[in-house]
Amino acid sequence: MTDKLIEIRGVKKRYGAVDAVNGVDLTIGAGELFGLIGHNGAGKTTLFKMMLGLLPASAGEIRIGGQAVRGAAFREVRRSIGYLPESLALYDNLSGLETLHFFARLKGVARNTCPALLERVGLAGAAGLRVRNYSKGMRQRLGFAQALLGSPRLLFLDEPTNGLDPQGILEFYRILAELRQGGVTIVLTSHILAEIQQRVDRLALMRDGRIQALGTVQSLRQAQDLPLALRVSFRPGDEGILHKVLATLGLGPVETLDGVARFHCSRQKKMALLAALTAAGPSIRDIDVHEPSLEDVFLGYAEQTP
Repeated sequence: MTDKLIEIRGVKKRYGAVDAVNGVDLTIGAGELFGLIGHNGAGKTTLFKMMLGLLPASAGEIRIGGQAVRGAAFREVRRSIGYLPESLALYDNLSGLETLHFFARLKGVARNTCPALLERVGLAGAAGLRVRNYSKGMRQRLGFAQALLGSPRLLFLDEPTNGLDPQGILEFYRILAELRQGGVTIVLTSHILAEIQQRVDRLALMRDGRIQALGTVQSLRQAQDLPLALRVSFRPGDEGILHKVLATLGLGPVETLDGVARFHCSRQKKMALLAALTAAGPSIRDIDVHEPSLEDVFLGYAEQTP
């Protein structure tokens, strides 16, 4: 991790007897693409809003760029932050371009930068269209464009691909990759875990207001010690050879269908299994190894007793 951009120490947010965020410690490095995941009500959005200074912490401290979020100097830091909330309120009677002009005025950004931003998010052709006629995906693109106003160095994106079609999601992450190359730090939440598992540098899993797990996707997989899924195809008539190989590692018998066996293997036995299958020669036609998905990891942590 590079230099610490965001530092969170002992942060709590209490609503009456309920701790929405309960003792979070976290650092995020400059230039990171950091993911925040968890079930509904885990505290993700509340933590987002505290980092932005929209909600005061009940206890603890948050510093961004070395400045306390609740301090007087944070106003200047906030100018370099972009934010896309999960539900962005838009004025239906304004056009897309007029909407960006409105947000540009609020942020003190030149209006002449707005057309290029609409083009960047794929809305150039709808710039003059009233927002009431925008689809959900178009509204989300417009919200992303307002978050990019002023070339922020830090982006907070809460469920940013909500409503986007597959092509829109690809375009969104292409833009994020470009921003990262320019040194922008990005913190995002997503319920679509398959989207982010290959894209985030690190992630934190929140549960009941706490950080339950923190690290890279691979380190969280290893900490859960989840089994690998294998698909092995074999030559017709050589099913017995496959079963013999698996039996030597304590993995058999397994069910087969149409020359294909599907089974699970512990991470500790992976290399020995691959070596044994390779040694079986032409009897084994193909081997596919699948790591546990981020969804598998998430469910594994969710099943643990707090």
